Amino acid sequence: MADDASEMDVEVKSESESDDEEEKEMNDDAEKNEEKEIYLPGKKFAEDETLVYDPTAYYMYHRAATGAPCLSFDIIPDKLGEQRDEFPLTCYVAAGTQASKGKPNFLLVMKLQNLTEEEKQDDDESDDESDDDDPPELDIIPIPHAGAVNRIRVTVVNDVSLAATWAETGTVYIYDFSAELNMVDDQNEVTNYVSTKNSVIQAFSGHQTEGFALDWSPTVKGRLASGDCDGFIHVLEPRESQWDISKAPYTGHTGSVEDIQWSPNEDSVFASCSTDHTIRAWDVRAKPSSACMLTVSEAHTHDVNVIHWNRKEPFIASGGDDGVIKIWDLRLLKDKKPVVVFGHHLQPITSIEWNPNDSSVFAASGADDQITIWDLAVEPEEGASDDLPIPPQLLFIHQGQSDIKELHWHPQLPGVIISTAQSDFNIFRAISV
Repeated sequence: MADDASEMDVEVKSESESDDEEEKEMNDDAEKNEEKEIYLPGKKFAEDETLVYDPTAYYMYHRAATGAPCLSFDIIPDKLGEQRDEFPLTCYVAAGTQASKGKPNFLLVMKLQNLTEEEKQDDDESDDESDDDDPPELDIIPIPHAGAVNRIRVTVVNDVSLAATWAETGTVYIYDFSAELNMVDDQNEVTNYVSTKNSVIQAFSGHQTEGFALDWSPTVKGRLASGDCDGFIHVLEPRESQWDISKAPYTGHTGSVEDIQWSPNEDSVFASCSTDHTIRAWDVRAKPSSACMLTVSEAHTHDVNVIHWNRKEPFIASGGDDGVIKIWDLRLLKDKKPVVVFGHHLQPITSIEWNPNDSSVFAASGADDQITIWDLAVEPEEGASDDLPIPPQLLFIHQGQSDIKELHWHPQLPGVIISTAQSDFNIFRAISV
């Protein structure tokens, strides 16, 4: 590890490696012809009951700890190939720390490799074979960051890897971390790395307060939108060496802008959501004061925390403090009524994202320590009761993390989800996707 990260402990584990003796004994007892019971969140435990991880429910499940929690992260596109499903897997991640008071914060460039499938982790038929397998590994290059990182988003422009960060200090930073990304592939560089340069290539302090909403345009490379807790949105336009920033903010929200999403197919359009309970659509071709094209009032009964724009279908998914997930058809958005509503989660929705490889599937996380995977293509069986304990579209419930903040599907690793929480990172693929 670098000197700059001397206070950060780094650890990556497969779930089987993290089981303690008590859990192993419980698994042994469960195998003695006892029928397994499926746990549904919200159920209370008896004094002699404990929730046990079921490895047969996963193709892959790993955990990684970075010391200070990273409450936002993004997946770095790599050149290892598309649609990779052969194990072991490798992925790259950029994350931002929220260290305890008085401790330094970092933008972390991370490489996770030797991510093995669940069967290999539990295979004890040949000790010799398992001895030859490399264990899962996490390498990190830390880049100093001024203040805790509220949100981080990654893009690639002309082969240059860029990260935009929202700092708790109220500044939006843009980093060029191409050099650090190259270093993380070399173990000697990782071990001996000491930051000698400032990777910040632009800092925008025009917001009057901190914020969380941040998104790079997928169609106009380098275009960035940021929204703050006062309800103001700015758009940063790429130029040859710097970014031009909208002199006047985009106004309309009366509460904090919690999330922003650029349209995947219309260059000038983005959507935002807010604590004012609304979802708004904007067109940057208009003046900021008149750019709001549409407002969905009372989109949720409480704060609207997150939105995500489907890359292949005309849908936006939203999640709110009410614990409700809603799907909005953009063709019917003027009707201001969602086409689907799910109320499974018991606490506020903290993250939501469509599967980039399957446009009917999305995942959501909540403050109830759940990650849920849904498939809109699943229809109720004919004659099925409306009083089912879970909706038929709910494919999978993942638990094990505390205070989950953000999740992302890996676009190059089909079915793989990475999530971050106060406790740790999880990297997994469920058998249902």
